[in-house]
Amino acid sequence: MNLFQTIFTGSNQALAAAEGIVKQAVEEKGKDYKVAFPDTAYSLPVIFSATGKKITNVGELEGALDIVKSLIVEEESLDKALNAGLATAVAAEIIEAAKYVLSDTPYTEPCVGFISDPIIRSLGVPLVTGDIPGVAVVLGECPDTDTATKIIKDYQSKGLLTFLVGKVIDQAIEGKVKMGLDLRVIPLGYDVTSVIHVVTVAIRAGLIFGNVKGGQLQEMLKYTAERVPAFVNAFGPLSELVISAGAGAIALGFPVITDQDVTEVPTLLLTQKDYDKFVRTSLEARKIKIKITEIPIPVAFASAFEGERIRKNDMYAEFGGGKSESWELVVKADSADVEDHKIEIIGPDIDTITEVPGRMPLGILVKIAGANMQKDFEPVLERRLHYFMNYIEGVMHVGQRNLTWIRIGKEAYDKGFRLKHLGEVAYAKMLDEFGSVVDKCEVVLITDPEKVEKLKDKLAMPRYEERDARMASLVDESVDTFYSCNLCQSFAPAHVCIVTPERLGLCGAVSWLDAKATLELNPTGPCQEVPKEGLIDENAGIWEKVNETVSKISQGAVNNVTLYSILQDPMTSCGCFECITGIMPEANGVVIVNREYDSMTPLGMTFGELASMTGGGVQTPGFMGHGRSFIPSKKFMKAEGGIERIVWMPKELKDYAGERLNATAKELYGVDNFVDKICDETIAIESEDVMKFLEEAQHPALAMDPIM
Repeated sequence: MNLFQTIFTGSNQALAAAEGIVKQAVEEKGKDYKVAFPDTAYSLPVIFSATGKKITNVGELEGALDIVKSLIVEEESLDKALNAGLATAVAAEIIEAAKYVLSDTPYTEPCVGFISDPIIRSLGVPLVTGDIPGVAVVLGECPDTDTATKIIKDYQSKGLLTFLVGKVIDQAIEGKVKMGLDLRVIPLGYDVTSVIHVVTVAIRAGLIFGNVKGGQLQEMLKYTAERVPAFVNAFGPLSELVISAGAGAIALGFPVITDQDVTEVPTLLLTQKDYDKFVRTSLEARKIKIKITEIPIPVAFASAFEGERIRKNDMYAEFGGGKSESWELVVKADSADVEDHKIEIIGPDIDTITEVPGRMPLGILVKIAGANMQKDFEPVLERRLHYFMNYIEGVMHVGQRNLTWIRIGKEAYDKGFRLKHLGEVAYAKMLDEFGSVVDKCEVVLITDPEKVEKLKDKLAMPRYEERDARMASLVDESVDTFYSCNLCQSFAPAHVCIVTPERLGLCGAVSWLDAKATLELNPTGPCQEVPKEGLIDENAGIWEKVNETVSKISQGAVNNVTLYSILQDPMTSCGCFECITGIMPEANGVVIVNREYDSMTPLGMTFGELASMTGGGVQTPGFMGHGRSFIPSKKFMKAEGGIERIVWMPKELKDYAGERLNATAKELYGVDNFVDKICDETIAIESEDVMKFLEEAQHPALAMDPIM
């Protein structure tokens, strides 16, 4: 059987399987039974992307079988073969959707099945920054556990997001690969059809970030091919169904590399028999370049370990976390006072611990010398310590400043990890990431209790307080330059952030100081100066130079932006925003919801549904994506009356912003305890109940001029 016929056979097998499970769903649940993947605004994303239609019930799912049939045209040409691959993808989505109809828990640990919208949005920033340089799909069964483990860990050590499908999951478990969403090695399911849950991640990247509309199939295929750096590894005997699924991957622009003998298609379908070359071949096929910083430590170092949690039973040593003193500080120093690559430990190392787990105090002092180093860059570099430490396999880092909490696992200790290796990581990454401002770097690690306390009081705390005073004075009026950030354009081509002292990037990751430092580090990079010139409307936040910059960087897709308004030309969003604000007309105010909140809002939409209207670099008056820290700002919705318009927020977000919101309300409006007047989900979600609470609380929004 030739390759074309193999693909058509597999597509017909997928169709038959889909027909069978849909028939079962009709018989057991009825045609009116609801169909939905969990926590997504895009229904069944593959079908929605291809047709623009959202499948809502079993009867419509049954009707979607016609899409599969229409795509299978058995003519021996590459186009028809790729269409048959897409037919397999649609059939797989129908099968997987039916699983969620027939069972409340179609997937159990270790498998996760469908990946929700909020998770995809949370991946947006690491994908565009390159912390996740690519997406690997490992499917089937490797010849042995050692081969599977080596390949998966290789991808993990390079920071790739790696999805597992089939028996390779058991091989990864046997090989003790650290897995889970947080560790970026994700077992999807054992059935071949579960690979569709990777496809829907790619599809929703286009819907969320790329402003690709449902029904624009060719635009979506172009987007996934050009902007989603994914590929497939297909191991073991290849069934007709697997080969047909591979054709679907190729249609999306994802190369397939296999260890089996196949008719190769240059750059798209490749055979690699040497397992030691498998990872390299895959990366080259997708043109993924990995930047590797060699660090002399005895454990792996990669962004994939950022989400690793060291549990109490797995812990060897702990610093901070309320049980001991722990702080970290980066300071600018004179060159004469910095000995490059000196790593000094003042006090005992962790190998002196006599009772495991052991608890010790820790101060981390990083001294930086550089001709271009500025004091304003200290907190920017200091915040990166959190990521650098978390990239170490077997190390967990939480918090910042004098509230850090670090754990070192038993496994890392057994491999030889000691305190000096924290210094090696800090040194190497400071030079690697900030080489244009860091000429020399010295790291001091203090565990002597008396000296930890003394240096905290005499050096760290005064420095923190000095920075806070500086940041408090950094308001939009105090600077003559804003910054643009187009980092997310690799996923959202029309989006441009304008970063000001009071309005950080909507992802929450780029402050005004970050943007300033980024420009200093990379003069031709994603952040550029925007002179605060040509004032048009101070209240709404409109400047001629801002408009010119946005128009130029978006290539004319967006020509006018207001920085302080939600109704008039609001700033665009890429899709990885921390929060969304939307107008609640009956309350004469706005609802704010954060990405972590997964329930309904008073607007009758979830975060995901609101986000589907707001991302992709489009302007949607009445809706606005933004970072958490922008909420208490005096510039938040200034044109519409400011923070007094906030009528509802999830309790977690309200607690996060509460102290600063109260301070802003007191300063601007003379209102005490303003946050107590804001409704949350523990009080009410339904519109009528929210209104009742607002009236009883005498919320100021009810007495303001109409918002619309």
